[in-house]
Amino acid sequence: MAPGSPSAPIVKEIDVQYAGPATITKEKVLANMRTRVGKPYDDKVVEEDIRNLYGTGSVTNVRMFGEAAGDGGVKVIVVIMAKASVSEVVINGPEKVKPNRVRKELTIKPGDPLNESVIEADRQKLITYYQERGFGEVDIQYVIETDDAKGTARVVFNINEGGKLFIRSVKFEGNASVPSVEIKKVIKSKPKFFLDFLSKTGKVNMDQLRDDQNAIKDLMQSRGFVDAEVADADLQRVDAKVDIVWRITEGPQYKVGSVKFEGVQLLPMDKLEKALKTRSTAVYSPQNVRSDIKAMEDLYGALGYVDLRVGAAVTPARNQIVDVEFKLEEGVQSYVEHVNISGNERTKDKVLRREVLVNPGDVFNTVRVDASKQRLLNLNYFSKVDVYPSDTLVPGRKDLNIIVEEKRTGSFNFGAGFSSIDSLIGFAEVTQGNFDVTRWPYFTGGGQKFRMRMQYGLRRKDFIIALTEPYFLDYKISVGGEIFYRDASFVSDVYDERRYGFALNARKAITDFTYMRFGYRLENIGIHNVDEDVSDEIKKEEGDKLKSQLTFGITYDTRDSVFLTRKGERINFDTFVSGGFLGGDIQTYGLSLEATKYILLPGDTILTLNGEVATVQDWGGSGNGGVPIYDRLYLGGSNNLRGFRYRDVGPKDNNGEPIGGKNLARLTVEYTFPIVEKIRGALFYDVGVVEGRGANDDGDGGKAKKSGGVASDVGIGLRLDLPIGPVRIDYGIPLQSDEWNGSGGKFNFNIGYQF
Repeated sequence: MAPGSPSAPIVKEIDVQYAGPATITKEKVLANMRTRVGKPYDDKVVEEDIRNLYGTGSVTNVRMFGEAAGDGGVKVIVVIMAKASVSEVVINGPEKVKPNRVRKELTIKPGDPLNESVIEADRQKLITYYQERGFGEVDIQYVIETDDAKGTARVVFNINEGGKLFIRSVKFEGNASVPSVEIKKVIKSKPKFFLDFLSKTGKVNMDQLRDDQNAIKDLMQSRGFVDAEVADADLQRVDAKVDIVWRITEGPQYKVGSVKFEGVQLLPMDKLEKALKTRSTAVYSPQNVRSDIKAMEDLYGALGYVDLRVGAAVTPARNQIVDVEFKLEEGVQSYVEHVNISGNERTKDKVLRREVLVNPGDVFNTVRVDASKQRLLNLNYFSKVDVYPSDTLVPGRKDLNIIVEEKRTGSFNFGAGFSSIDSLIGFAEVTQGNFDVTRWPYFTGGGQKFRMRMQYGLRRKDFIIALTEPYFLDYKISVGGEIFYRDASFVSDVYDERRYGFALNARKAITDFTYMRFGYRLENIGIHNVDEDVSDEIKKEEGDKLKSQLTFGITYDTRDSVFLTRKGERINFDTFVSGGFLGGDIQTYGLSLEATKYILLPGDTILTLNGEVATVQDWGGSGNGGVPIYDRLYLGGSNNLRGFRYRDVGPKDNNGEPIGGKNLARLTVEYTFPIVEKIRGALFYDVGVVEGRGANDDGDGGKAKKSGGVASDVGIGLRLDLPIGPVRIDYGIPLQSDEWNGSGGKFNFNIGYQF
């Protein structure tokens, strides 16, 4: 009967009845119903109410029907069979893991309706939790104890932890054509290593073993063994350790016979063929076919053929030979009509648009669209970025739609760190990566970078506030500034150095890999807390001076990653001048050139070559005091010659205290290699020399002793990728040194922060 019609009965009463314990309240039942007293009775609404009550997860059965009531109305009767309510969740059996820690993994809690699918999901979560911690034999079951009279249920998890299983060895059988060393590279289950507490390797994890099984099969197929099979891992237990044996059935190796194309009209055939990995007589690889389809989509997409459709037909030809035919539907060329952006509630529209590499009227270049998506993700303002084309009313024109999900871009961090240079230090830092200085009181959405950091330690005190605008006046020029205060005792054992002032900087890209840097810096620099028995060379540096300095630099950077660089180059040229028309008490100038080359070698090993030459001179004559001790050049420590103390290579005074030099040259050769996931080993050789006798080269040989000339060291190290950031540990042993440096080895390490 249609609601609202003259004959539709009016609901006079709703009676909630229970078939069993009343573990769901009448109020909750009525809250999930649209049927109301005083409203017309409607069968469709009743059906919806039943679905809603089932959707609460608290009932196992629902019946609703109407009975005639006085005055032509209806009484609605709701019969509920409710689920039992969880009264208690018990955990039995854990010994090596605390029960409270186990309980944190559970979703089911007292008061929840009994739901076996939720309980089973919790059981699987517990198994995963234990397996990730090396309990490969863990067994977890649950029991539900119900009290029908009370309508409650007690859930009991019984845990048999078993022993921790560590991997002793990983072996492969049946891989006659693919070396075991290559298979080991694609799996993550590896033998126990003494630094396993920093990674998840070395422990038996059943989920990881299944991933490894798929990875081995993918590798075999990529080598042409399309029919390859990989049996489940055979775990051969030896006491508390396990030998993992992978048994592989390679099958025949397939090769490519003919490669044909259907539907190609736009591109020259030779250009298409050059872009593909699948070629006649080559080993057949399904992965190569998939990558070839993507390559063709990029070729056509760069020309605006957004609607391209590509498929591949693979047919057997003869003995282990397959023919591959790519079938294309090219479609028509498209142009961008509009760029529509949504989801950016805080971030200004222009901040996103300047990262988009296509504009209305441009060819709809899908390669540039993909690059735009990556640029937006690289901003680190969004947790998700979706881009897709949509048709318009104009033929050959498509809208580019960009939908983003914003995330928090500000952070407050505090903690402590330790390094071999400045010892123990505590810090607090506030950053906002999407800052807007004009948007009070939220200060977000403008794409600016704000940073405020305070550090206080045994050998340094720092305070800095910095702001950077990456698109100054909407031009692609980065402009920034900072106010700083630094007080450091780690620069010398006989005096402290204090700096405070401000700096302005700008950066302009020249090419995709090259940019220029400009800067101005005004700071007060003071030498204080000078020991009484220092040499005259250091004593005369005591006091404050004002330094006004202009800088210019060019950087060429082709590194593939700034975190773990495997290949590429980085070259920095820098020059500065201070004093003169700039004012201040210091008149110096300097030049430096630093170059680094990264070479990727087999086995994911990396050879790094790093060299630097630098000079600093005074240009106002001896009357200005020469080159101050804090502007001179030094070597030694974790950033260059790692076998020596910080700044301990170079000229020294009569007491053996470093006083720095005017010219520097150094070279580092480093070879790193993977040990386990997130841990790399390193072998290195450092060599360098600092030349110059100090601030005033006036011929008074009693003021400063020259260094022993060239200094060098060799050493070993570890590179750790930890949640707190990258950690570098090195031990260097001097090969060449002088009487002031000594010949003992030195540890150099940085933990928790970079300086």
